[in-house]
Amino acid sequence: MPQQLPAVYLKSGKEQSLFRLHPWLFSGAIRKIKGEVKDGSLVEVYDAENQFRGTGHYQIGSIAVRMLSFDDTPIDAAFYRSSIEDAYEARLRIGLAENPHTNVFRLIHGEGDFLPGLIVDFYMGVAVVQFHSVGMFLHAEWIYQALKDVLGSRLTAIYNKSEATIPFKANTGVKDGYVFGEAQPGEVLENGNRFLVDWVAGQKTGFFIDQRENRQLLASYAKGKDVLNMFGFTGGFSVYAMQGGANRVHTVDSSKQAISLTDKNIALNFGEDERHQSFAVDAFEYLENIENQYDIIVLDPPAFAKHQDALHNALQGYKRLNAKAIRQIRKGGILFTFSCSQAVSRENFRKSVFAAAANTGRKVRIIHQLSQPADHPVNIYHPESEYLKGLVLLIEN
Repeated sequence: MPQQLPAVYLKSGKEQSLFRLHPWLFSGAIRKIKGEVKDGSLVEVYDAENQFRGTGHYQIGSIAVRMLSFDDTPIDAAFYRSSIEDAYEARLRIGLAENPHTNVFRLIHGEGDFLPGLIVDFYMGVAVVQFHSVGMFLHAEWIYQALKDVLGSRLTAIYNKSEATIPFKANTGVKDGYVFGEAQPGEVLENGNRFLVDWVAGQKTGFFIDQRENRQLLASYAKGKDVLNMFGFTGGFSVYAMQGGANRVHTVDSSKQAISLTDKNIALNFGEDERHQSFAVDAFEYLENIENQYDIIVLDPPAFAKHQDALHNALQGYKRLNAKAIRQIRKGGILFTFSCSQAVSRENFRKSVFAAAANTGRKVRIIHQLSQPADHPVNIYHPESEYLKGLVLLIEN
């Protein structure tokens, strides 16, 4: 039988999403709550006929319950050990967990690994944890122990980087810091390329792991080309373009700190190489006067829309950005363009880029449609977890 927990009762018909194994229940689906609940409480979920449908974390807000199980599985230390073991086994099967050429990967991808509200990235022995829900944060000790059990001697430290990701109204008092062991941010390998990663001071968990395969694709097109990497961050696309034999690579980011790290990553792999230059300037300003300078342009901006309310402005932003690049790239050029906004659907992103291309009047073909890699899996019951969308365009005339 299910655990004795507070109970959430749904309105008639609102259990249909649970039959489809969708992990989110919205506040409007709830008829009543029995027992005392707080942000992060474990709750049992019952349909309108009082039939038990699973267990999840309660959260104050639009998404009221994030489901952890759709049966009577207890949510305890053994649950997290089993779930994290499953995730690790999946990374073994896809060739990432024990790869001599790549020692950085995502171990837990929230809903994609059936653990909504939890992100864990692995950096050469260091597990960087981000809690995106209070419920997951309240189960932190179970999660830390499961990571130790599953990773064993491969794990040297656990760093909690959740200060900016837990809902601010929860007043958890969480602070970033090591909760097990300690390690200095340092060098990692990705497809044999070397990168300096700072999980303490860097954005997200320190590196954009989700572009690994898309960076490799860029390398295959880069030989002899002049490449522009916009919103370069740590210079991942720039390193791969250089590794692919680019004639010239320019990296642009508005952050001087990001540009400094890009320069260090270029030097780490290629020494003093005159093929690369970096610019700490505004991206839109840089794109004003670059006509016929580049064969390949990479547009990988930060999320333009973090929620649905910002969707319209985001789509207009993607349209303006892509129009600038398509208009000015060389004849026969290749544009890699991305959206990492969950609120922007694949269809909407494609329409935005289509509108940008139409405004330029150039002949444009889609030659690749890109997504996130296998260690950022999409839960088939939760299409919202497909957040990264990418197009590779060939601009003919």
